[in-house]
Amino acid sequence: MEDEFNTVLEEVGPRLRTLRQRSGMTLATLSETTGITVSTLSRLESGHRRPTLELLLPLAKAYDVPLDELVNAPSTGDPRVYMRPVHRDHMTVIPLTRKPGGLQAFKQILHPGNNDREPDLRSHEGYHWLYVLNGRLRLILGEHDLVLPPGEVAEFDTHLPHWFGNADDQPVEYLSILGPQGERFHIRARPRGN
Repeated sequence: MEDEFNTVLEEVGPRLRTLRQRSGMTLATLSETTGITVSTLSRLESGHRRPTLELLLPLAKAYDVPLDELVNAPSTGDPRVYMRPVHRDHMTVIPLTRKPGGLQAFKQILHPGNNDREPDLRSHEGYHWLYVLNGRLRLILGEHDLVLPPGEVAEFDTHLPHWFGNADDQPVEYLSILGPQGERFHIRARPRGN
């Protein structure tokens, strides 16, 4: 039982880091939002600080997730994934997966008004694959400024500075799958045997 408890606590740090990176927050921004010092947040994410209820409650509120998601509470037997949308700056992000550390899938909706801002290119650890469902997505990737219509796919290393926005004044919906650095999608197809 104690081994299981320690395993749950060890998984909290990577889960917190994934949530912060997914939300686009820096440690400094998260510190301002929660009142937890940057050094404490950093030690929590790296596993050098044991998570406590006093630390996890403000983090759950900042990420707009239930506390049980931070600690990966045992399943209740219900196989459904309850998608809790996160709304921020003309964007809605709907997590489609729940397990941090591996591949993460999201449905993202960029609402009109997102294209009014100056592109702020960012880079981070990982690999990104996206598929446009509806609308037209503007993707700035390094020196390339692209417009992706429905059905188009992009795949790139996230160390390359990138930015997403609406290509026009219409909403755009796309699926995003993010993976650890170096993890790419591989399609394996074989012809049917006769």
